[in-house]
Formats: sequence, C-alpha cells, structure tokens
Amino acid sequence: MGIGGGIFLIAVGAVLAYALQVDPWWIDLDAMGVILMLSGAAILVITLWYWRDRRRRVIRSIVEENRLSRNPGEASQPPFPPDASPPPVE
Repeated sequence: MGIGGGIFLIAVGAVLAYALQVDPWWIDLDAMGVILMLSGAAILVITLWYWRDRRRRVIRSIVEENRLSRNPGEASQPPFPPDASPPPVE
C-alpha cells in the first residue's frame, strides 16, 4: 500500500468518524472510522520503517572493483588484429 494508501485510509476513517451524521443500525461508523485511521497510521509507520531499513542497507553495501588479471607492473600492449604480423620483440 505505501504512504498513499496509509494517508487514504486515515482520510476515509476521519470522514466516517467525524463528518458523517448517518446512523445505520447494522454498523457503527464511528468505530469503523477509528479502525481505518489506526490501520492507516500502522501502514504509514511500517512503510517508513521499511524505507529506513532499506536505506541503511544501501549505504552499508560494499562496492567491489573489477581488476585486470595481470600485475600492474607489467607493460601493457594494445591488442593487434589476427591477420597482422605481431609487433617486434624488444
């Protein structure tokens, strides 16, 4: 659901709890509004906790470097085409 879903549930719950003046016999709209507001707040807290935990994992990740297979002290020669003669050895 995320942040948008949590805010939506809080808004719908507030409308049910405080703005409607209807009293149906089969449901208590005040209780339903409070339940929706609490569930929306729980979704917001869980989403923000998940994002904080994910951000911490990204910061602590280790970056590996690709290194060439030869030693840095060796002289490197550019590759030559297969049909050309090899360069003279010094």
